[in-house]
Amino acid sequence: MDQLSLLIILTAALVTPLTMAWLRLSILPTAVVEILVGILLGPSAFNLVHSNTTLTLLSNTGVIFLLFLSGMEIDFSLFNRRRVPQTPLAAKVASQAPKYSPVFLAVTSYASIVVLALLLGWACVWLGLFKDAWLAAIIFMTISLGIVIATLKEKELLSKPFGQTILLIAALGEIVPLFALTLYASIFGSNSQSLWLLLLIFLAAGILFLRFKPFFNFYERINKSTTQLDIRLAFFLIFSLVVIAESVGAEGILGAFVAGIVMKLLQPHEDTKVRLDGIGYGFFIPIFFMMSGADLNLRQLLAQPATLLLIPAFFVAYLLAKVAVYAILRLRFHRKNALAGTAISSVTITMVLAVLQVAKTMHAVTSQQSGAFLLAAILTCVLGPLVFNLSYAAEAEDLKQTTVHFIGTNLWTVPVAQQLAKGWYTITMYTDKAANYRTYNSEAPVELLDTLEPADVEQQDAFDADIVVLGHFNATKNYQLAKAAKAYGVSRVIARFEDRNVLDAREDELNELGIEVFDTPNVNIAMLRSLIETPATSQLLTSSATTVYEVTLRNRRYTDQAIRQLPFIGNITISQIFRDRHFIRPTGATTLKFNDRLIFTSSPETAREIRRELGILN
Repeated sequence: MDQLSLLIILTAALVTPLTMAWLRLSILPTAVVEILVGILLGPSAFNLVHSNTTLTLLSNTGVIFLLFLSGMEIDFSLFNRRRVPQTPLAAKVASQAPKYSPVFLAVTSYASIVVLALLLGWACVWLGLFKDAWLAAIIFMTISLGIVIATLKEKELLSKPFGQTILLIAALGEIVPLFALTLYASIFGSNSQSLWLLLLIFLAAGILFLRFKPFFNFYERINKSTTQLDIRLAFFLIFSLVVIAESVGAEGILGAFVAGIVMKLLQPHEDTKVRLDGIGYGFFIPIFFMMSGADLNLRQLLAQPATLLLIPAFFVAYLLAKVAVYAILRLRFHRKNALAGTAISSVTITMVLAVLQVAKTMHAVTSQQSGAFLLAAILTCVLGPLVFNLSYAAEAEDLKQTTVHFIGTNLWTVPVAQQLAKGWYTITMYTDKAANYRTYNSEAPVELLDTLEPADVEQQDAFDADIVVLGHFNATKNYQLAKAAKAYGVSRVIARFEDRNVLDAREDELNELGIEVFDTPNVNIAMLRSLIETPATSQLLTSSATTVYEVTLRNRRYTDQAIRQLPFIGNITISQIFRDRHFIRPTGATTLKFNDRLIFTSSPETAREIRRELGILN
């Protein structure tokens, strides 16, 4: 019978995502659907699954693995202090940045959540809905980081200020309740020990971090598919810290969460994270979610009038705890996005399940109250993503195009600027020749400079760009401007050198500064050689239908995927991949890695979409 229940759960875990894909059901998070499926399989409906020793063990491992992976999702760069601008351009960009940073908005938002959760906890006691104000407050201040991350990833928002703000709020919504729960269990638990012993968890975490800090450098030299040492290290960290946590009277989930943080700080490879996700979300975590639903008996819960009152009361409390987030997000974001951010911040399920699991062992919650908390949390997971998807609209700062400034307006630079202007670029051209200004002003956005002295060019904001192209015929002037642009802080400077004497004398210096250089003779020689060796080169480079493009893969949605699995592979041809300073000739089975530079051919319209899709940092 035990094996039959496990088989049914595993079958449901396989069929559920397939059914969601077939029905195109993306409005609900998978975790919520799995809990609902568990409710259907348990005594609430078909009564096919019954809790047993095996399922309990796997479910407990699932919550431990879930908290471990949640710890690995924390982006500690969000907590970094703003760097002091090192260049004039960086200082100017910083001065124009919005007044309120994502860190300030997130910390202020979560502080308001904590205050409101405490007030709501005492309100529950005053109204007779729940007897423990502290435990209720911990539950109301929780946020489901996993669901928030999944929702932000779908909208490609993790690298945007709005996404960073919501992500940090959600991270605090797991970290703070977890530590609050640990303190609660240590103070009120029957087998609690001294609070100072909790420091042993962090001491052990620090020792493990220092011990394994060089692990992934060493791992490169000894890795074998039959050893999987990175996965063995992950399980060692998990169970070491879980055992230490439980030994000092804390909860095992705290040890698992800290283990995830340690693993994150060790900077594992991207494929390590993918395989750990596969183990967790492929086996243990679905069992935990489904058993959370299967352990509910809605027939008994809903048969009691008190439970029917508790569900809407707790649901409203979940929402009210996050209501002040809207006003704080409005300090930087527009109304719809403030509403979307508030809605997705109200989503909670993961930590609620963990808190309720601890509360049950402490006999601090009844089955009716536990069921009401859980069902109300499920409702937030339905409402939150729905409101978010209906409300969110891109912020103006997220739609900023790449700025390219051409210094030197002539027959060579104007056609290039015109073609780039059709893509995701904002183009401005500069010239010091009045005749060229009159000639090309109607062809492209051109501004007239008094002189090409670096100080004058800088004063007229010609260096305020992501890319500066120096296309003047005078090689000496391009050299001076290139150095000035780099010193000003321009990330990419491309300079033209027709005089080889000027270039040969300064090429090493320019390369050291990171200035990209070219000259027409070498370009023509390379082009002629390509025409001889590859006759279709000219047609490929000049065709309006198909052209060569390059993009750096930053979107983690497409990392560790085979090329044949890309949804748009039928519209492009990937000819080369530049990885670790080497070119790779790809096949359909070649797996893409983060920061791969893909050289591909496609139509201009398709290329614009693909470069934006693959190049988004997510």
